[in-house]
Amino acid sequence: MRLFLLSLLFGVAAAASAQIWAWDDGTTPFVVSPDAVVERMLYLAQPKAGERLVDLGSGDGRIVIEAAKRFGATGLGVDIDPRLVNLSRARAKEAGVESLTRFEVQDLFETDLRGVSVVTMYLLPEVNLKLLPRLLAQLKPGARIVSHDYDLGPWPFDEMIELALAEKMVGPMGRSRVFLWLVPADARGRWIAEVPELGGRWQFDITQKYQVLDVDARAGGAGMVVRGARLRGEEIRLAITGVVGGKGYNSLFAGKVTDGRIEGNLRISDGENFKTIPWKATRQP
Repeated sequence: MRLFLLSLLFGVAAAASAQIWAWDDGTTPFVVSPDAVVERMLYLAQPKAGERLVDLGSGDGRIVIEAAKRFGATGLGVDIDPRLVNLSRARAKEAGVESLTRFEVQDLFETDLRGVSVVTMYLLPEVNLKLLPRLLAQLKPGARIVSHDYDLGPWPFDEMIELALAEKMVGPMGRSRVFLWLVPADARGRWIAEVPELGGRWQFDITQKYQVLDVDARAGGAGMVVRGARLRGEEIRLAITGVVGGKGYNSLFAGKVTDGRIEGNLRISDGENFKTIPWKATRQP
């Protein structure tokens, strides 16, 4: 939870006592995230009992502690300042979540994120960009990343909440943004599905950049109109319209992308009747 701070603007003692901050790497200070921001970050992250959460630059530990208290999530907070790590450990013990939380003096770029379900952070924009390859390489599809104030550059966010905060005196003054990303599954390639109820063989050719999909769909060799495509973690949805067997259909292919397969449910409508059937697709070599 860090932010670039023009500390000379806050030289008076009263202002200094209003926020806890400390230099940790010589250029980036820790700034306490307001409780309202912590609440929104956890709202977007939706940690679950038994899941692992890592807060990169955990400061006084409030996100890790709140995730343990409210959701039963196991949390690790890493910070380079030993004083803040000790403070976090004391606060976790006081909150009764010492068994669910761990705080370590550690470089966030050396933190192992494999198997982690939720990553939270409040870092400088350039630090976010340096972390981007590591986040994509180590986190599993469906893992959630939540960032306060700053995005991940070329990777478009899945959700964003903006809230007004009169007490916020650093970064974007008087307001905060909270961003959510879900690590996308790999949906690239040619997929084949057998759908006897809708013209037989379907072919989907998918290109992908982050979670943004470009889809070409064909049924029985005839081109279909892809009206919408969404990839959210492992969940894929394709809204497709076209003529099959001389009749117009609207269809919604929804499924989970995993290990070269997509499996889920297909909703079909001919304008009068609706039908839901199971479907699956296989990625071609």
